[in-house]
Amino acid sequence: MKLFETKQMNILQYESKIWATADLLRGCGIKESEWPSFMMPFFALAMIESRLVRMFDDLKKEIGEDAFAKIHKDDLYDLIKDKGQGYNIFIFEKSQSLTDICKNDKSFEIDFDAYLKGFDGETRDLLGVDASEGEKFLDIKGVITKLKAKKVLFSYTKLWAEIDLKPFNNSEITTLEEHIKRKWADISAETAGEQYTPDDVIALIAEIIASKIEESDTLLKIYDCTCGGGNMLFGVEDRINQKFKRLTQTYGQDWNDALYALAKIESRFRPDSKIEHGNTLVEDKFYNEEFDVVIANPPYGVSWKGYQKDIENDKTDRFKYLPSISDGQLLFMQHLISKLDSVGMGVVVHNGSTLFSGDAGSAESNIRKWMLDSDIVEAIIQLPTDEFFNTGIYTYLWVLNKAKKAHQQDKVILIDASKKFAPLKKSKGSKRKEVDEVNRLDIVATLNAFQDSDYSRVFEKEFFYFNKQAIMLTNIDEQGLTFEEQLPLVKDKSGEMKRVSSIKLPPIKIAQCDIVLTEFSITKYDTLQYGDLSNYYMSAIKPLVSQFDYKEHPLVITTQDSKYYYDADQETLIKESGSTKEALGCGKIIITASYKKATKKLAERIEVIVSLTADYQKDYELIPFHKDPATNQSAIEAFMARYVSKPFVFLENVVGVELNFNKVFYKPEILRSVNEISAEISVLDKALKKLEAELAL
Repeated sequence: MKLFETKQMNILQYESKIWATADLLRGCGIKESEWPSFMMPFFALAMIESRLVRMFDDLKKEIGEDAFAKIHKDDLYDLIKDKGQGYNIFIFEKSQSLTDICKNDKSFEIDFDAYLKGFDGETRDLLGVDASEGEKFLDIKGVITKLKAKKVLFSYTKLWAEIDLKPFNNSEITTLEEHIKRKWADISAETAGEQYTPDDVIALIAEIIASKIEESDTLLKIYDCTCGGGNMLFGVEDRINQKFKRLTQTYGQDWNDALYALAKIESRFRPDSKIEHGNTLVEDKFYNEEFDVVIANPPYGVSWKGYQKDIENDKTDRFKYLPSISDGQLLFMQHLISKLDSVGMGVVVHNGSTLFSGDAGSAESNIRKWMLDSDIVEAIIQLPTDEFFNTGIYTYLWVLNKAKKAHQQDKVILIDASKKFAPLKKSKGSKRKEVDEVNRLDIVATLNAFQDSDYSRVFEKEFFYFNKQAIMLTNIDEQGLTFEEQLPLVKDKSGEMKRVSSIKLPPIKIAQCDIVLTEFSITKYDTLQYGDLSNYYMSAIKPLVSQFDYKEHPLVITTQDSKYYYDADQETLIKESGSTKEALGCGKIIITASYKKATKKLAERIEVIVSLTADYQKDYELIPFHKDPATNQSAIEAFMARYVSKPFVFLENVVGVELNFNKVFYKPEILRSVNEISAEISVLDKALKKLEAELAL
């Protein structure tokens, strides 16, 4: 480990030198947010050349200098091609590097163009050497055009040529790449919603995975569906390889052109690594593969509206439910679960919304329920705030496991690792903390102990379930009466006696404050008689009726023999006949109006209907869940009996799932005693009096 850390420190000395190339970009007026697009292709050049030279030197040693010198050019090409790491005419046939190209400023542009075109076809595509339309990946051609216009192409290329990475191996170069890409992510405006995974989180993920796997002669397949530039995918692989002799193979996919190109270039210098370009959610390039380990840090809060139809028409059966279109995190989660083999495990980084967004019955809640029902969630680990480079929010590791041990089955452990960090001596953007090695090992030990501790709790999975019980309340007045009791009973088609839904009144006048509807037809009680009925209905009656509110303002319905109105103080309908007032119970006054064209039997008219109905109100109660159906129903009924006093009927019950860290780990602030506060006030009071006395002197 010490040797690895020393080598890591050696290569990180180049970080400042690489970043110094941006000084030239700043000097010629290139915006900071554009620096990554100028630096990426040249950093890729430095990585490719160093690795090709290293591979070439190793090949010479393997074959022997004398034998190597006798190899025909075509045979040499085949030998190098078999390595699958790329080819360059200048490096392999002319023994020239980018440094040599930069020695002559007079012929530089011609030589540099020939050097770039001397790469194999795939490398040229990834660098964007011949890019015109469509995918440009690193678009070095476009960058060169801009640098030429600024008249700094030669000086900029020369700076990169001075960065010699040849002494370092693949893993060490990957470490440097991770640090450089982190800085790019920190300044790039294109990374909104995408969080670059810092080294310490990658190390924690690797430790978790390492604790779940064993030495074996079988291949360990690791997959990242949003691999970006490959920092997490390759970082986890390197750390696994430090701990195990087991062979590993990495698979990744990303749709960001430049980051994909960086990951693809990196993959060529790793044993049988496979990186594909494209949107994982729309086109899974590894549709026929399953994996031992899945990892990902998918974008947070990013809309999938742009490819909504593709997701809705997906035929792979990987998406059980479709979450809110504004955030695709749980789409990636479902995809990753579908990629696990029968005993696979995974670690996925999410923000807090995946824990609690969406009400019971929503897609988000249903996805969480499906995951817990499937018993695939082993743990959720809350990381400290200020852990990621461009956000200060809490983030969470979901630990998935399809081979949970017997004592873990149907259970989930929550680990509050929000305090398990060491402060950085110097902030890196928004990152002010890191989960250092001591804390990483402690977290992993807590995960595998799978028991309650100061910062962990184990729960039956049903602990996170809850009933959202819908009920239809019948509101009552101050006397406990409801208008429902006034509704007549009639036989329905089956012969069962049921109450009608309302009683219709024959009004001769409807009034609310100074708003009055009058002149009802004597022969048709609910019809208003006016001149131009169609225009009058649209301009006056329709907007007027929509304003009527029987609770906010007194609304009086006058019939031939009575008046009806709602008494807000008693919350009841009143029927007033002469000097007699009768409370009818809590109910509603509903007024509707509609325009009717003339028919053969009826004239053109405006029909106004007044109905008295019971005051029904749909409501929901959130009630703890029990996995036994009979116990669950009894608990619901006991809850209703205790907390709901109005008449009601049960409607649908929906089971939701929410994982609430605050609820589990909340520690109330311990308030000081009254005596302690009084004593402190007394001391302050004496001090004030002393000051007043001194001022009076």
